[in-house]
Amino acid sequence: MLETGIKAPEFSLPDQNGEMRSLSDFRGKKVILYFYPKDNTPGCTKQACGFGELLPQFTEKGAVVIGVSKDSVTSHKKFEEKYSLPFILLSDTEKTVIQLYDVWKEKKNYGKVSMGVVRTTYLIDEEGIIVKAFGNVKAAENPSQMMEQL
Repeated sequence: MLETGIKAPEFSLPDQNGEMRSLSDFRGKKVILYFYPKDNTPGCTKQACGFGELLPQFTEKGAVVIGVSKDSVTSHKKFEEKYSLPFILLSDTEKTVIQLYDVWKEKKNYGKVSMGVVRTTYLIDEEGIIVKAFGNVKAAENPSQMMEQL
């Protein structure tokens, strides 16, 4: 996980519509950048829907929500449509940004060890500085946790 107080690494990835999005596009706004393991899984769906429900309040506070996973643009589009997600989902199939933000880790599940995305959320300020970093977040609680941070 990256440290707070440092400049958030710049990136460009395609969103669920195939449009390239860069972190610098959001200068002047707070960015809630969250990394999640997989579209359409129970935890990830709870987390995404929670962010979707709270989006008006995030917007009111000058924040944008951006979700990142290694799923494809097509998968993100289906996920967005199925749950009417009103925010940006970025596709990082090469795991470039996932590794840049240090969220690709060894995970243990029922004794089995594998590599995967550790659910992590960063709060980035208007100047592009990481002001909060939360690792191993609880999917259902993360959206309200981030609302409290704002």
